Amino acid sequence: MTIQTLPTTPFTDQRPGTSGLRKKVTVFAQAHYLENFVQALFDVLPAATGLTLVLGGDGRYYNRVAVQTILRMAAAKGYARVLVGQGGILSTPAVSAVIRASQASGGIVLSASHNPGGPDGDFGIKYNIGNGGPAPEKITEAVFARSKELQQIRISDSAGIALDVLGDYLLDGMQVTVIDPVSTYAELMRTLFDFDAIRKLFAGGFRLRYDAMNAVGGPYAKALLEGELGAPAGTVVNGVPLEDFGGLHPDPNPVNAEDLIAHMFAADAPDMGAASDGDADRNMVVGRKFVVSPSDSLAVLAAHATRVPGYAKGLAGVARSMPTSTAADRVAQALGIPCFETPTGWKFFGNLLDAGKVTLCGEESYGTGSDHVREKDGLWAVLFWLNLVAASGKSVEALVRELWAAHGRCVYSRHDYEAIPTDQADSLMAGLRAALPALPGSSVAGCAIALADDFAYTDPVDGSVSNKQGIRVILTDGSRVVFRLSGTGTEGATLRVYLERHEPDASRHDIEAQTALQPLVALAEALAHIRGITGMAQPSVMT
Repeated sequence: MTIQTLPTTPFTDQRPGTSGLRKKVTVFAQAHYLENFVQALFDVLPAATGLTLVLGGDGRYYNRVAVQTILRMAAAKGYARVLVGQGGILSTPAVSAVIRASQASGGIVLSASHNPGGPDGDFGIKYNIGNGGPAPEKITEAVFARSKELQQIRISDSAGIALDVLGDYLLDGMQVTVIDPVSTYAELMRTLFDFDAIRKLFAGGFRLRYDAMNAVGGPYAKALLEGELGAPAGTVVNGVPLEDFGGLHPDPNPVNAEDLIAHMFAADAPDMGAASDGDADRNMVVGRKFVVSPSDSLAVLAAHATRVPGYAKGLAGVARSMPTSTAADRVAQALGIPCFETPTGWKFFGNLLDAGKVTLCGEESYGTGSDHVREKDGLWAVLFWLNLVAASGKSVEALVRELWAAHGRCVYSRHDYEAIPTDQADSLMAGLRAALPALPGSSVAGCAIALADDFAYTDPVDGSVSNKQGIRVILTDGSRVVFRLSGTGTEGATLRVYLERHEPDASRHDIEAQTALQPLVALAEALAHIRGITGMAQPSVMT
């Protein structure tokens, strides 16, 4: 076995988005496409002598090929050791947990998260730094710059290793350890939650339906929920990871997890439903005939955190992404703790968590997490909810209604317009930005506007500035409309419109969200001219 230096030609489209580089499998399968990106990453990172790298992915199509390629390139980089999940599998929160537990220098996550899989689906890659969290922009931008000038790649000519067999291997002098993908993560969960209380909950007849959507969360959920906590066999459905997710769209929301919603709204519904996404970092929680919004989920966890052993001492603070509803802000104010508003992207929470400024954080896109890792964590959130139900003796719905009674309901929805031609999306956003100076103090579509801006974030820890993070239009009554282009798609652009109205009147807490938000929908169209620019009369998805 030798290290080879091979000539290559740069690609121009390898700028990582909010969650790494995501493209169609057919793009990654091009000669040297993956290798170029990994080489650009390795060229930006410091020397790897004596260092450990963690490697794994969500098991989607092309995962195994990519793992073997990256192992051979890691040997050429000079890593002393790589920890790789058995079968090439590690959930995204597990990667973070393993990085932190092993004191690795970083890790590579192979996933396109909630995007569809299979030969015609999507693939993705991102780098996580030594704290276990996604690389900050200074690294991802350096990788992109390097990718545009790359002339050669370095790779071992080894045939690779046996990914399915636990143990140690040598690859061109580099030690490769194939690890149990669940064990480190499970050990961490035991330190946070009252497993005895959850066992008693299940022993008492509590019923949960957990839909892993044929993705990587299945093995983790089966090991912990059914194996350790005593949930009946069959609690976890779609629990075997498949390269194409069995044809499912592994995005845990009421639209894509329609089978779970059908079960939870049936006459014999379980007490609680949950789902996780492709790489198990997102979650959806559902009560009996009651869907919990991700924004409300974060707020409920914050309000009741001291009921859970790992958070019994209280919270240092909470953080939410800017488009996420202000429900968490209201809870934080009542608790007397700070609430930070960041751009979308989990990497923005990392500095706050490392500095001890926050304990819980979350995004409206079904992501919730805490300082236990530096990623959002789907199964962790479900265990948190189970612990709260066990400790309080209250149902999922009752806990959310308590939140509304105390703080009012933040009626909330996200409207996604998918696969818009990039030039149309850019034109729409440019038009909005041009209109911003005249909006404060004006009335549009019958709505009085108090503030309008292009959200910019100054990190309170390191002072770094992130501009153009989404356009906010805030009304005099506190209602909000937010416009943002998503960085997680692989075809065209996705425009996301976030709508929020606070409802303090308890007699109106059961109002249907889309009905309550119609004035804001009209405002969004009047401001952005979505229909006229894109030709789309309705959103692709409403959640």
